[in-house]
Amino acid sequence: MLVRAGAAAAATATTLPGLRRLWRGGGNGWNGAAACFPLGRALLDVRGAEAALLLQGLLTNDVTRLVAGDGPPPGAAALPRALYAHALNVQGRCLYDVILYRLHENPEEEPRILLECDSGVLDAIQKHLKLYKIRRKVNITPCLDLSLWAVVPGERAGDVAGSLAKCADQALISTPDPRTEVMGWRLITKKGANLSEIIPGSQIGNIQDYHRHRYKQGIPEGVKDLPPGVALPLESNLAYMNGISFTKGCYIGQELTARTHHMGVIRKRLLPVQFLAPLPRDSIPEGAEILTESGKSAGKFRSGGGDLGIALLRLANINEPLCLNIAGDKVKLTASIPEWWPKPASK
Repeated sequence: MLVRAGAAAAATATTLPGLRRLWRGGGNGWNGAAACFPLGRALLDVRGAEAALLLQGLLTNDVTRLVAGDGPPPGAAALPRALYAHALNVQGRCLYDVILYRLHENPEEEPRILLECDSGVLDAIQKHLKLYKIRRKVNITPCLDLSLWAVVPGERAGDVAGSLAKCADQALISTPDPRTEVMGWRLITKKGANLSEIIPGSQIGNIQDYHRHRYKQGIPEGVKDLPPGVALPLESNLAYMNGISFTKGCYIGQELTARTHHMGVIRKRLLPVQFLAPLPRDSIPEGAEILTESGKSAGKFRSGGGDLGIALLRLANINEPLCLNIAGDKVKLTASIPEWWPKPASK
């Protein structure tokens, strides 16, 4: 059954002006219609009576919110269409960043959840899920017939939310990005769908512009930004991006994450960085060190393109002059706090 977009559209319509303002300020030069970016990420169909139960024990967020019985009580907020989460290892480090989408409407229907992940770890995450599946009634299959899009409204985009609501029969899922409103919408269609019919006046955007927007806003996505077995969820701003529940109960990797949260001490975070000159392509070693003016380590570079990137930095050093050491050459950079972060910053 198709997921209808009306409730999600209404919930997000009032946030679009702020999103457009941030998008115009992002240095991407996109001031026109809505930009639809084809994402190279993979989708898994996790289907069955115990699908949510399986994912609940493996992910940081409360998956039961996607399949909460007969829906919310009167007056309560609508159930989310999508959730952001990380799958952690037993040491509490990130293995996979995922977005979950509810693909069923009624409690009588068989639960179906689409899981979005980095395409490079599709096989690995299937094996991970099947390892813990044991005898649960769950089927896990890749969705090779679906396309995943990011939709970011431009200055003259019009009512994107309304367009998505009207074309729910052509969009399998359309929902605000669950991480933060500055990332616009996530859209899932059948392969070959005509985006200009779903969002009149929209244009297919260059995927590099999408990544520049992510970097400008400090949004990590995929294994380059979140190295498996290395990245820590709270340093990766998981709590800021609505990706973790501290009340859901046990899941793999919970102990270290909960302890860090309750201690309230997070000394490093992923932050957007900007370079004085565009970076040379494919010449920056993974985890290259970022230094202060005095030569002290301030953090590590994760990924980037052109003059923008994302880096794990010590908060104590972000207002100092910084540089990236590339083959003996020091490339100067500046770090910034994203506008969408909570104010004042919470844990």
